[in-house]
Amino acid sequence: MEQNPPHEENKYRTVHVAARRARQLQSGASPLVRSRSTKACKVAQDEMRAGMVDYIVPEEAAKKTLEIPEGYTPILHN
Repeated sequence: MEQNPPHEENKYRTVHVAARRARQLQSGASPLVRSRSTKACKVAQDEMRAGMVDYIVPEEAAKKTLEIPEGYTPILHN
């Protein structure tokens, strides 16, 4: 099992950032690290593992709260 870099908050965000970087690579961006693979997705993952790709989380997204409508009864699972 691979160890995740310490700045990773969750796997979904990691996959999302890698996919965006892969799209940049497919659109003609130059790779930031040498990779044994020619596939954009794998190169993007290698770049992230090397710490060459960084991302910003907007404050609004980080502070977003769930608003429950009045009269709504949530279903609780045990």
